[in-house]
Amino acid sequence: MYGVVTDLQKRLNIEPIIEFNDLFDKTDEEEVDGDEEEKENKDKDDSKDHPKEKAGNDKNDEGASGAGTARSESEVSENDDKIKYEMAVGKQVKADFSQDRSKWFIPIETAPEQLVQNLKIKNKGVAADSFKVIRRKLVPADKLRQSGETSLLLKIRPVKGDEASLVSEESEQVDSDSDEINPPPLPLPLPLPLPLYLLSLDLIIMRRANHQVLQEAALFFLVICLGLQLKVVCFLQPNSHLDESYLGFTHEATDFSPVQEYDYIVVGGGTAGCPLAATLSKDYSVLLLERGGVANLDPNILYENKSLNLLLTANHDDSPAQNFFSEDGVFNTRGRVLGGSSMINFGFYSRADDYFYENSGIEWDMSAVKSAYEWVEDSIVTRTDYLRRWQASIFNALLEAGVGPDNGFTLEHVEGTKVGGSTFDDSGRRHGAVELLNKANPNNLKVVVHASVDRVIFSTSNSLAAVGVTYHDSKGTKHEVRVRSDGEVILSAGAIGSPQLLLLSGLGLKSSLSSLNIPVVRDHPFIGQFMADNPRNGINLLLPVILQDTLLRVVGITKSSPYVESTIIPRVTSIIPFIPFLNLIPPSNLSVVVIGGKVSRPISTGSLNLISSFDVTVSPRVWFNYYSHPEDIRQCGNLVEVLRKILKTQAMEEYKFPGILGPNYFSYIGPSLPKDSSDEVSIAAFCRETLSTFWHMHGGCLVNKVVDSHLKVIGVDSLRVVDASTFFNSPGTNPQATTMMLGRYIGEKILNERTSNDIRT
Repeated sequence: MYGVVTDLQKRLNIEPIIEFNDLFDKTDEEEVDGDEEEKENKDKDDSKDHPKEKAGNDKNDEGASGAGTARSESEVSENDDKIKYEMAVGKQVKADFSQDRSKWFIPIETAPEQLVQNLKIKNKGVAADSFKVIRRKLVPADKLRQSGETSLLLKIRPVKGDEASLVSEESEQVDSDSDEINPPPLPLPLPLPLPLYLLSLDLIIMRRANHQVLQEAALFFLVICLGLQLKVVCFLQPNSHLDESYLGFTHEATDFSPVQEYDYIVVGGGTAGCPLAATLSKDYSVLLLERGGVANLDPNILYENKSLNLLLTANHDDSPAQNFFSEDGVFNTRGRVLGGSSMINFGFYSRADDYFYENSGIEWDMSAVKSAYEWVEDSIVTRTDYLRRWQASIFNALLEAGVGPDNGFTLEHVEGTKVGGSTFDDSGRRHGAVELLNKANPNNLKVVVHASVDRVIFSTSNSLAAVGVTYHDSKGTKHEVRVRSDGEVILSAGAIGSPQLLLLSGLGLKSSLSSLNIPVVRDHPFIGQFMADNPRNGINLLLPVILQDTLLRVVGITKSSPYVESTIIPRVTSIIPFIPFLNLIPPSNLSVVVIGGKVSRPISTGSLNLISSFDVTVSPRVWFNYYSHPEDIRQCGNLVEVLRKILKTQAMEEYKFPGILGPNYFSYIGPSLPKDSSDEVSIAAFCRETLSTFWHMHGGCLVNKVVDSHLKVIGVDSLRVVDASTFFNSPGTNPQATTMMLGRYIGEKILNERTSNDIRT
């Protein structure tokens, strides 16, 4: 059954409202003794012709109130068992959420009678496989929707483990020591008269139906979908297997013998470089050079619950995450692995904001932008259908704090509180930009790892143009490769690597290059300038509960500009240097969370300068100049106010420690919030004291300063920069989505340009 359902999902790109893995990967637990079970089975067999069962003690159950369109209130008490039958086999329709998003209301309609055989009738409710009806309620149709078809209202809340239950009308208090999943699966909005949701519960109930019924239902649904020509949003299928077909054309630099020329050389197999190289390989030969290695067997990269170890074990020399301290004294990290920083981050996926598109200086075709996003999302992005305990609490707290509206699940950048996508699937496995290489033409793409590019080679025979690169392998052996006459060298080495490589190659401020004895190829004064990194400020809390959450699924996009995110800190055995004041290991019965905010559009900028004039492996000197502009401090002050409101919400009450002689209280690790929200001096001091990074650095090769609107380096032919170094501002709440989109977008643009040129020729 599971195979049939997921195969149908895959063919139609349908995203279920209920996670199928949550419903099928479990062993059914019987709650009745042998006699009762035998009676249930007999009743189940007879139910096809007699859709009624005895209600037992349920006759006097509370909850049958109101007047439904299908039944009167008097009929409820007289035909209690029939109502339960309708609830158990009813078709599912689009769900409404309550304000705190911890309860799920589902209108129910009459179901196909052939599904009756799959029911289990029990004394204190009706369970249809993994659902249990404990309470029911008749609701007037006009209170739910205008169609006049709704007669019953159920309430559902996913609970701990893989079980999904229909729970009672009263709110259930979550045990403070459990890791129960509070919020519901999130509905995929489909403005259709026949929502795609209709089949999901029916298929689940049909789990034990015979194969013929399953085939007929699937075929019927397929015909309907094709007939309506439905367009459905695509996401990575739940618990998808890791695709490593890119390894078939990936080589160690020490073992690789390059051909003399390629159409394109892409420097940096990271968040932008992987989709760019894969796209260009459709029609042209591409050489992708990555200074790091392949991490397909590293559990710290592959699994969400181990991802913090990447930052704890980062070093300057050979780790997948390369650490460095900025001149501001802030600990920072950059990717050094095939897939880049998409392989070491927290996985949150959200598209860019309109402000970014309107002010980036890049020439956008928004239909092509949308297509590029979807190309990425179809391969590596997972739709989050449920939240664990802490992420659910943060979601509710943000709404209570006024960060509205409730936007549910969306990949778009919209003001309010939302659940975003993730490059971690539901099993906690990462799907980074490296998997976009699987979309490449394997005959045209060569990926070479542990290949550190030393400089770009230029020709001045006609106009100044890039003609190739030199690189060295892990043994120090030098190699030189060239591009064909119509080809390009494209730098995708990131906000640190791309400006560094341009400077080492002789492009930069003439006086600065001369002082380092670097031959000046072209005076380019803005390379390495306007470096920025979004400040992160917040609080660390010790909580009196054990949490086993995922890292990040929720964000609050405030009117006053800061973006608010929160994550638990997985239990580790060492202190965490990149989070201020987190220099303790909590007891085993407690948890640590960080509630932080991102200054969304910092005006403060700094610069990047070379330390070594010849060695690319020596990280440059980077100065971000955090909080040098008063507007950035003002944004941080807005963040402090949002955090203050969050801590006052009802959603946060359960995370306080009990007061012995006074009220319950939060236990801070490090500074607490300033007590006086009007004290600008103390707020500025808090912002500087708690300063850390969001790892969203950008700049150094800005549009209209270093590159043009097509990301071509100004004054140099056959050379582009395609990565976050061209961004004047970090796009959206988290930039990886836009950076991957950019690689695909520019790749498609280049292909289209080449096609147009060929036609003209």
